[in-house]
Amino acid sequence: MSAAALRTYLTAARDLIPFASGPSAHAESLRGVIIANLFFEDSTRTRLSFSLAAKRLGADTIDLTGAGSSASKGETLRDTARNIEAMGVDAIVVRTKASGGAALVADSVGCPVINAGDGKHEHPTQGLLDVLTFAEAKGRLDTFDLSGLSLAIVGDIISSRVARSAIAALTTLGCRVICVGPPTMAPKGLTCLGCEVEHDFDRILRDVDGVMMLRIQFERHGESPAPAAPAPSGLTGSLREFRAFHALTQARARLLKPGAVIMHPGPVNRGLELDHAVADSGASVILRQVSRGVAVRMAVFKALVRAG
Repeated sequence: MSAAALRTYLTAARDLIPFASGPSAHAESLRGVIIANLFFEDSTRTRLSFSLAAKRLGADTIDLTGAGSSASKGETLRDTARNIEAMGVDAIVVRTKASGGAALVADSVGCPVINAGDGKHEHPTQGLLDVLTFAEAKGRLDTFDLSGLSLAIVGDIISSRVARSAIAALTTLGCRVICVGPPTMAPKGLTCLGCEVEHDFDRILRDVDGVMMLRIQFERHGESPAPAAPAPSGLTGSLREFRAFHALTQARARLLKPGAVIMHPGPVNRGLELDHAVADSGASVILRQVSRGVAVRMAVFKALVRAG
């Protein structure tokens, strides 16, 4: 997507911020529209954010999850989407474990299809809300020109569709993006996306304008999830090593330059990639990311879905 197209969406989202968390002057924009949320992968923030965005615009939603759909009986994603379109929905939001799944749906139906995350590939609306939040924190809401700013994305980059979309959006708007992690999670080949790659978190910590931490995507490595709020003393093996070198601890957070912001797309594994106190600190804009997600998704619906 071009910088001009990105700015069009971001400007629309910026203008919708006041209406994303309360009564909306746009409550009749999509009156009579039905939006289907097809979520074949677990989600809290994204699914509820899309539903709330639709309702703020006056649309109705229907929700389908993998466990409650005919996909559990062997129906293909293509057939599921075509059957739902045949019922008269006006747009489909799809989240799937399959990279390219959203494109497959879009090629199968005639209504607008919005990618809510497809495998390890992309998460476009998350990339938009990350840029919106970062630009707001840095006083760039007027132009969305991120030239001269830098953001470190830290953690399991190789498995992260969030990172891919954020890198694309940020670099297109002029931001310097540095991907940080152990070589297995942040291989040098990521530079083909237009970012830099660094394995030493401490080396770049003092220089960046923001840090976006990522959780380890245990489910994409075929591993069990980390225990909730793990104590550092309870971590074993590679997790202890990851925390030692790549977690944003209180000690590392104190080294950030004044005004640097702390981001995370969620869910946060507190005590692993991010300390409790850091996640809840004044530098954290994690909850603002969540709220800005509603504005972004409202903007996307207004641009792509037409009432009547």
